Amino acid sequence: MYALKSILCFSNLLPFVVIALLGFIYVRSKKQPLWAEAYRRLSKNRLAKLTLAVLAIYALIAFTESISWQNSRITPQQSIMDRVFTLAHVQRERTYSQPFAHYTTGEPHPHKLKGWHILGTDGAGFDVLLETLRGCHTAMLIGGLTTAIVTPLALLFGISAGYYGKGVDDVIQYIFTVVASVPSILLQISLLLVLGQGVVNICLALGLTGWVGLCRLVRGETLKHRDREYVRAAKALGVSNMRIMTRHILPNLLPIVIISSTLAFSGYVLSETILSYLGIGVPAGVGSWGNMIDAARLELSRSPIIWWNLTSASAALFILVLALNIFGDALRDAIDPRLRSN
Repeated sequence: MYALKSILCFSNLLPFVVIALLGFIYVRSKKQPLWAEAYRRLSKNRLAKLTLAVLAIYALIAFTESISWQNSRITPQQSIMDRVFTLAHVQRERTYSQPFAHYTTGEPHPHKLKGWHILGTDGAGFDVLLETLRGCHTAMLIGGLTTAIVTPLALLFGISAGYYGKGVDDVIQYIFTVVASVPSILLQISLLLVLGQGVVNICLALGLTGWVGLCRLVRGETLKHRDREYVRAAKALGVSNMRIMTRHILPNLLPIVIISSTLAFSGYVLSETILSYLGIGVPAGVGSWGNMIDAARLELSRSPIIWWNLTSASAALFILVLALNIFGDALRDAIDPRLRSN
């Protein structure tokens, strides 16, 4: 009974809400001719399908780490991923061990390992594969939450500046010019020093500094659409400005916004890694590729070299960023009519 109560909490229900929302958007968008054609083109792109499969694997890994519960009041809270590794008899060791090794590494008297570790263990004895998969959950969470912060801000300011123009445009341009004039990494560090460490605080810092580029893009596209015939016709019929922006201009901006957000997702993941590497990002108890790279920084000077911790985190980060960039390019080719090839 206690386990059931711990499962039915907001943090466990949120992933299902996100999945349901994405499914609803997919079903509704397939009824639109533009998106139906885009899906058809994506289905014929083998590279796009491959990268989408890679992203789906990362999302599944993040999902297994997102669902956690307690069996009783005295037992620790464990995610699905933790339970899978526990069933596989993956336990914490004394210290380093190489991939597929049976004894610890770097000790005067090596000790036999308690379990079998595919990617070895780190200095604290934790399984490197498990820590890498936990970093995947953190990366997907930060990328998704930051995108959810950046997109509404950029749309609000960008459409308002492009549609109203004059004083409103001047004020918004002044705001994003000031934000863009400060190096983003310095502004993010300043915000995190004020807000403190944590996944949500990182998303806020990245979101408050990352909306400028998309805002400029949305403003430029809105300037093109506000003088077109369908907007003039809506004004002539007495349609309100808010309805024109939300029901007429915004749907025409969604393709380019989705493409830009997909390509920016990888940038948010890289920014989190950099901030964690600097020691002001994700706390030490939370899995993060940046923390793994930071911990492995001094391990390269050891003898023998401890290379597997750095290699695992870097490889996982490289594959995710590469897949996001390739899929973003394929999505752009499929959606943008100007880039479609026969």
